[in-house]
Amino acid sequence: MRVLPVGGRALLVELADGTEAQALHAELLRRRAAGLIRVRELVPAARTVLLDGLDDPGRVGAELAGLEIPPLSARDEAVLEIPVRYDGPDLAEVATRWGVPPEEVARIHSAAEFRVAFCGFAPGFGYLTGLPGHYEVPRRATPRTTVPAGSVALAGPYTGVYPRPSPGGWQLIGSTDAVLWDHARVPAALLAPGVRVRFVPEAR
Repeated sequence: MRVLPVGGRALLVELADGTEAQALHAELLRRRAAGLIRVRELVPAARTVLLDGLDDPGRVGAELAGLEIPPLSARDEAVLEIPVRYDGPDLAEVATRWGVPPEEVARIHSAAEFRVAFCGFAPGFGYLTGLPGHYEVPRRATPRTTVPAGSVALAGPYTGVYPRPSPGGWQLIGSTDAVLWDHARVPAALLAPGVRVRFVPEAR
């Protein structure tokens, strides 16, 4: 762990990998809820966590340096279920990479429990981890100029759902009618860091 000052009231914590970043973020959320740390925002990324709005960054930084981070564990709240039609244009290519029939991709993907590691790229877009490492797939060599909203996609260790039409280079394996971002909803984003997710197959 490396703790770096950012401006006068923030710290950036660098971790070894995404699993450690998720575990630290979960622990900081727990400590904030318990009143053990006062911080306005906790922003996880692929291998970092930003703590913004600290009253005493020096003291918090010293505490973080000696912090033992408990491993991630399933929390008590319900798992968010997202219905998916496994009908994506890259389903056959992903199946070939995995060495399975196309219908097996749906079974493998829907059997995993995912966790939102961090958000970015577009409002409402979450980077979800949960598939075993041997199911990682590369981005497409040539990105699409437009990916439809609701597309369920894979790239590297992540699953994502496109919240709106946009360019994209991820492998599209399915689609959902779930609304990922809605200004009229509170909160607007369906997905937030730390949320547990399962994808539920729908009939095509």
